[in-house]
Amino acid sequence: MTNRSVAGSLGQRTWAAAEGLRPGGGRPRRRWKVEDNTRILPAWLSRIMVPVMALFVLVPVVYMLLLSVTPNSKVALGGVSLAEPDFGNYVAIWSVAPLLGGLVHTLIIAGAAAAISVAFGLLAAYPLTRMRFTGRRAFLYGLLGSQTVPGTTLVLPLFATFSFIQTLFGARVIGSYPPIIFTYMTFGLPLSTWLLVAYLRTIPRELEEAGLVDGCSRAKALRRIVLPIALPAVVVAFVFAFLIGWNDLLFASVFTNNSTQTLAVVMQSFANTQAGSGLPLYGDLMAAAVVSAVPVVVLYLVFQRYLVRGLSAGSMTGI
Repeated sequence: MTNRSVAGSLGQRTWAAAEGLRPGGGRPRRRWKVEDNTRILPAWLSRIMVPVMALFVLVPVVYMLLLSVTPNSKVALGGVSLAEPDFGNYVAIWSVAPLLGGLVHTLIIAGAAAAISVAFGLLAAYPLTRMRFTGRRAFLYGLLGSQTVPGTTLVLPLFATFSFIQTLFGARVIGSYPPIIFTYMTFGLPLSTWLLVAYLRTIPRELEEAGLVDGCSRAKALRRIVLPIALPAVVVAFVFAFLIGWNDLLFASVFTNNSTQTLAVVMQSFANTQAGSGLPLYGDLMAAAVVSAVPVVVLYLVFQRYLVRGLSAGSMTGI
């Protein structure tokens, strides 16, 4: 075959492919429209809803930032200005409210509760995804059902339990770290287990079986094979469990005292004190609110990559 005939044959095939025809003639190929199944809203509605939702989220945050750099006297008169920002509110709040102590106590309590919840959640999620036993399905749905219990219904039973333990052993229990950490674990542990079960189901069992063949025990396979792969889910579970303790006010106001009170209790006391005074220090309140939000924002920024991977992976289908 000459070069001219080869070029002619290739040109005919290229023209046929462009026209949607088979190279040797025949019926044209059907062109199927590819649909984006990941899109929830139509494109035109998304272009409208995204700016609207961003506006709803950003306006309160921006207004809080503006109030935090405005003098209290000007804020009391309803004025907000960014022309001459005054950062004196951020300096004054550390002397008028025990924010530093509240930050330290919250980091200890919420961090310990989140870490223990994730550790026990991983130990519970592994057999739930790798073993079959009676009551497994009921246990999983029980974890999900526990998240629907209102926190207000648990305050009195927990307080009575801790009071009984305090009376029985003659030691101070209420007002120390263990009761409030255990309380936050009652919410963080089911959530962590549920999230980790969803992620561990996506990890192929062949990886662990290869490790078991090489002589690894179940515990060693969990530590060296499963845990590094499941790190995004572990981070997601830790962040969500941490937020339970960080945002809580109800249990912290009951099970802590002046030596262990969290940042939420400090903020509430500071707000109540300012409300009862002659001139509420709204600038100081907003500055304190910004300071209390910074650790959580930093936590999200640091683990953003893991959060996206952990939240997007896994499915509860077939549990």
